[in-house]
Amino acid sequence: MSQTTLHPMLNIAIKAARAAGNIINRASMDLESLKVNTKSPNDFVTEVDQAAEAAIIDTILAAYPGHGILAEESGRERGAKHSDFVWIIDPLDGTTNFIHGFPVYCVSIALAFRGKVEQAVVYDPTRNDLFMASKGRGAYLNDKRLRVSRRTRLADSLVGTGFPFRKGDNFQRYLKMFETVMPHVAGLRRPGAAALDLCYVAAGMYDGFFETGLQPWDIAAGSLIVTEAGGLIGNFTGEADYLHQREVLAGSPRIYAQLVKLLSPYSRVISADDEDLPANRKAGSTPAADSSAEAGDTVVAALAAASTPPAVDAPKPARKAIRLRKKPAEEDRAAPAAGEDAPF
Repeated sequence: MSQTTLHPMLNIAIKAARAAGNIINRASMDLESLKVNTKSPNDFVTEVDQAAEAAIIDTILAAYPGHGILAEESGRERGAKHSDFVWIIDPLDGTTNFIHGFPVYCVSIALAFRGKVEQAVVYDPTRNDLFMASKGRGAYLNDKRLRVSRRTRLADSLVGTGFPFRKGDNFQRYLKMFETVMPHVAGLRRPGAAALDLCYVAAGMYDGFFETGLQPWDIAAGSLIVTEAGGLIGNFTGEADYLHQREVLAGSPRIYAQLVKLLSPYSRVISADDEDLPANRKAGSTPAADSSAEAGDTVVAALAAASTPPAVDAPKPARKAIRLRKKPAEEDRAAPAAGEDAPF
């Protein structure tokens, strides 16, 4: 995609992402001097996250002062509170990788208009790789048009995922999921930056990706890049409310449909007869990692409600579904939008 043909708002997102990337790259040269704080066990934030986020927001608001902001570290402290335009920002996805010098992390910026993501940028500063998409205009890696893979057999597929890492996460549920998926695929990978994982699906490097417990800023930009590359994204049952359910599944259409069949029993919407499938999946009880009723749910639910469900040719579960009640998980980190209405 030529720079001259980019949407003006996408151009601003690129400018903001590169500014953040410069901050991250400079800091990566002296990791030992980094100040690292812990938001919750195994959930870190550095002064680099905060400086990169400030640079992104400054760049965006200089161009669009009337737009809203939803950012991982500062929430909705800055920007307009009731704009139809909301920028969804993760300044450093993969902070744990970054502070250990493991070069898999990125900047993720999405712009939603009335609940639908229309512009997206994911920037990998270690490789100078810029993934971008505008709704209806395709997805690109630098100047190369992206398409999801053409593989049709799950047995030939490479699938990305994320492991549980916070205290209270349901490790038994993940073990059951791995046990179900691994025999059916060529390999599973877990680099540790969900925004990049989704871009790898769009680029055909992965054939599919699944994870639970993600926040809007982890997924928003990558979701548009996947769909603009011809892929599908939804929850484990193939529906479009993945942001609300905190579970995401993405892939090329054929592989996506096959993964839905494998992962639907592990969705937060389960059938009455599946009580004994993953551990702790009794009707009326919810695994700790998936039951977090965080304040950010209002934001997530609004975005999900405005989304168009992906077309999936996999059958829906035949048995009657029961939606589990949520209960707050004490150890989960609170989303930054607490106490505020959904911006979109």
